[in-house]
Amino acid sequence: ELFEGPYFCRVEDEALFATAQPTDSHLAVQEMRKLAKDLGVYIPTSFFERDGQHYYNSLAMIDDQGEIMGVYRKSHIPDGPGYEEKYYFRPGNTGFKVWDVPLKDGGSTKIGVGVCWDQWYPETARAMALMGAELLFYPTAIGSEPYDADLDTSRMWRRAMVGHAVSNCMPVAAANRIGHEGPADRSQSFYGHSFISDEWGDLVSQFGADQQGVLLATLDLERAKKHRAGMGFFRDRRPQLYGRLAEGEKDLIIDCLRAGLRFDTPARASPRDPRDL
Repeated sequence: ELFEGPYFCRVEDEALFATAQPTDSHLAVQEMRKLAKDLGVYIPTSFFERDGQHYYNSLAMIDDQGEIMGVYRKSHIPDGPGYEEKYYFRPGNTGFKVWDVPLKDGGSTKIGVGVCWDQWYPETARAMALMGAELLFYPTAIGSEPYDADLDTSRMWRRAMVGHAVSNCMPVAAANRIGHEGPADRSQSFYGHSFISDEWGDLVSQFGADQQGVLLATLDLERAKKHRAGMGFFRDRRPQLYGRLAEGEKDLIIDCLRAGLRFDTPARASPRDPRDL
């Protein structure tokens, strides 16, 4: 995620907005277009996008001819010490995306790509799976937590995505930043641990905390497809029961008020008057 330089969202600095560019003229996108064409590969490319007066944490999907297939704008934007992304990025307005890519045997498949914070949300993975994805990719930039030097989220980071592989019965690949960035008194360490898992969540290729390179794996998508059908996770879904997932907190409180329910809230809120919500 945002691989072309240091992870700038560690701090809030309005001068950094100048590094954002439109998709077609963004240097990172242009360089990856050349590389994709030279190597004959598809490259999901993370970049800081400017669209008029709006700024997004975006991803351009580039095909093997160096053409841009489309752009996904990161849906979930974090905000906390060391990860001040809400200062820079609007929540994405593209919706989730899946992309058709060819296979070596002449067939094709669909891949879904989420960006960093998206990977903590099972809804992201499931939405892309329902759109036809058979592989899930997550470029990320995550590491130490400035507010707690003893907190290492690398295990949870990996487990969340392995869970997506298992519950959607499809392979998952994650590429995370490594190294130490920032001044010595406010250094941030990125913990790597990039990996590829199969549809059972078993790791078939992985790096450690400070390794860099290219992970390779051969994945049996026909086997995953067979297991996905056999497990019945998509057959047994009950979407009519999932309405709460699509409701915001405001919707829920208003529904409670209409039903005459009583509840306690902080003094600054006035839930009995929906105009305050």
